[in-house]
Amino acid sequence: VDSYDVTVEEDLGEIQLIKIEKRKYWYQDDWYLKYVTVKTPLGDYLEFPCYRWITDEKEIVLRDGRAKLLRDDKTQILKQHRRKELENRQKTYRWKEWHPGFPLSIDAHSHSELPRDIQFDNEKGIDFILNYSKAMENLYINRFMHMFQSSWSDFADFEKIFVRISNTISEYVMQHWKEDFMFGYQFLNGCNPVLIRRCTEIPKKLPVTMDMVECSLERNLTLEEEVKQGNIFIVDYELLDGVDANKTDPCTIQYLAAPICLLYKNLENKIVPIAIQLGQKPGPENPIFLPSDATYDWLLAKIWVRSSDFHIHQTVTHLLRTHLVSEVFSIAMFRQLPAVHPLFKLLVPHMRFTIAINTKAREQLICECGLFDKANATGGGGHVQMVQKAMKDLTYSSLCFPEEIKAKGMDSKEDIPYYYYRDDGIKVWEAIKSFAEDVIHIYYESDEVVCEDVELQAFVKDIYMYGMRGVKASGFPKMVKTREKLAEYLTVIIFTTSAQHAAVNFGQYDWCSWIPNAPPTMRCPPPTEKGTVTIEQIVESLPDRGRSCWHLGAVWALSQFQDNELFLGMYPDEHFVEKPVKEAMAKFRKNLDEIVSTITERNKNKKLPYYYLSPDRVPNSVAV
Repeated sequence: VDSYDVTVEEDLGEIQLIKIEKRKYWYQDDWYLKYVTVKTPLGDYLEFPCYRWITDEKEIVLRDGRAKLLRDDKTQILKQHRRKELENRQKTYRWKEWHPGFPLSIDAHSHSELPRDIQFDNEKGIDFILNYSKAMENLYINRFMHMFQSSWSDFADFEKIFVRISNTISEYVMQHWKEDFMFGYQFLNGCNPVLIRRCTEIPKKLPVTMDMVECSLERNLTLEEEVKQGNIFIVDYELLDGVDANKTDPCTIQYLAAPICLLYKNLENKIVPIAIQLGQKPGPENPIFLPSDATYDWLLAKIWVRSSDFHIHQTVTHLLRTHLVSEVFSIAMFRQLPAVHPLFKLLVPHMRFTIAINTKAREQLICECGLFDKANATGGGGHVQMVQKAMKDLTYSSLCFPEEIKAKGMDSKEDIPYYYYRDDGIKVWEAIKSFAEDVIHIYYESDEVVCEDVELQAFVKDIYMYGMRGVKASGFPKMVKTREKLAEYLTVIIFTTSAQHAAVNFGQYDWCSWIPNAPPTMRCPPPTEKGTVTIEQIVESLPDRGRSCWHLGAVWALSQFQDNELFLGMYPDEHFVEKPVKEAMAKFRKNLDEIVSTITERNKNKKLPYYYLSPDRVPNSVAV
């Protein structure tokens, strides 16, 4: 890092803009400029934030760091600068459809085609092929890689690739994965804690009778009464019905199922499974598996649910609802909010590297013949069908954390005491909302100012039109009319890009590294009758050695923080210069620190601590 002092003798008058250009020497020498500080003859300091790359012989024109809405710009030169910046950005950041029905993404085929300002500093650091191979080396599992197709001999055999970097949670999973309490616990606090909902009536397609589940119920009530009292929960993998399984490897036939799982809150307030049907259509070839069945029947049924959960988690919860949605927010921000706009300054730290990581994923991971095809039963196009189907449930209200929890009937702490994802998520949501409100009140003195902010309205419209494809049913607003609604809208954006992504991403090694607990593929079809399942059959169904290694490398690499990670509330780039905003940031950090303390205290002496939403572990943006 270099600092340069430039002294100017003559009086320059009031400085409106600073123009900076870089001369090109013999070789390409990009320059990342953080900021320029001007000291006036009167001894005042003016800050001109930049935080951009200056490449070739282009010039960059900077405004001082005070955030301004369009209505605050009085001179022609400032209005023109603002307009020109957006015109250039709209040429650079173009929308493109990657697959029909997907949210639109950036128009770039590879990471190297992206604007320099949003590329990773070091492209090697996010090379998925390199990282997965490195992960397999670190885990000492590359020696099994040539054993594609060959099955493990038994459950204990999976430990050969597991032992290397076991941590407390993954080790605990390995020891307890077969137990019903562990199976149920993951719906609340695993890496996909978003599917479970309170069951208000048993669906017709799951013809469970009292006789079947009587021995699992502990309150001397009928199943209907348990439902009425709110003790029955359901997870339905209907989305997987009709999705094509991976056919990219002719030597291994792979299978998918679309199970329905019924769960029960027992007298210890633990959530445990009481019935599993592995397909959507009831019938003699689609039996309802029960805890009272033969040990291996019940275990295989649970494994199928865990495998289905893994697919929904990777493609819907993680890819669509954090990565792709965050990219939409990011592109719209660059296209519609100039750097001087207070909302650009507020949001830009939460967009760091998101377009870059997604572009890299489309280049190497989820493309045709990408890494995703190697080990996942939804590779080879199934994941594309899943995103297309899941778009209908991608609504604005489902991204409003407290609203979504309530809609699923999961909001009562008294009723469901051990739902830490909900408890921590609501605390972080409230802290972000309070911060957004503080910033809004500094720049928007009334709802009228919100309505009149044409740049803000263009940003909101871009997200609706291109991100949500103009689908009215998505519930995404076309315009935002009040300060209150704006605070919620900004909270949705910041929460999704930071907390929601952290909650569903960084637990992947913990929960998915023990392969029988999260099989990325199944090599035998779901059982169609009871009483025939053997341990050999289960091991034959689970992924072979080669796929197990790819899967382990993937979940390990995805669970790592960036080298220079910035966590929630850390804003080292000073886009804002005004004192009131600095005070709002300090208050935000204080609120986040209190949440960290509360979570740390709760996790003390817990065998299964829940820390994915602790703000000191929540990166500001989707960057991995």
